[in-house]
Amino acid sequence: MRDKAMQRWSTYEPFYVEMGDKKVADIVITNHAKTRYLDRIEQKQSETNHIAAWLWECLKQNRMESYYHNEENVYLIDGDLVVVAEFGELPGEMDIAGNPLHKMIVITFLGRMSETIELRDLKSYYSWLRHSRRMTLIKSTRKQK
Repeated sequence: MRDKAMQRWSTYEPFYVEMGDKKVADIVITNHAKTRYLDRIEQKQSETNHIAAWLWECLKQNRMESYYHNEENVYLIDGDLVVVAEFGELPGEMDIAGNPLHKMIVITFLGRMSETIELRDLKSYYSWLRHSRRMTLIKSTRKQK
């Protein structure tokens, strides 16, 4: 996700965005994240490049923040959109100081808190999902017997 425009010749402009202790230089969108984006955020733009470019702009403008202070995988964009992402080091890529650069792997888009009220408390939302899936499995095993 290196920026294509440079201000002047022979100047160093960083091609990464700092997010907490990570230096994000690349964004990877999984297929699951792409389908969730199309289902829950925007149906018109379906290209992975569009989604990655939009996320890159959000990172550059500091519009992405951690959902919980101690949670590293769940992030909010514009205080509304909930995104699950992981980070991995880019092999062989370092900044000028020799620190490793990272890629952000977007796992899924959970949706907007303004549309799905359950997303306001993710811990209870996940426990509800686990419980409903468990109950579905129990019902299906009863039918098989």
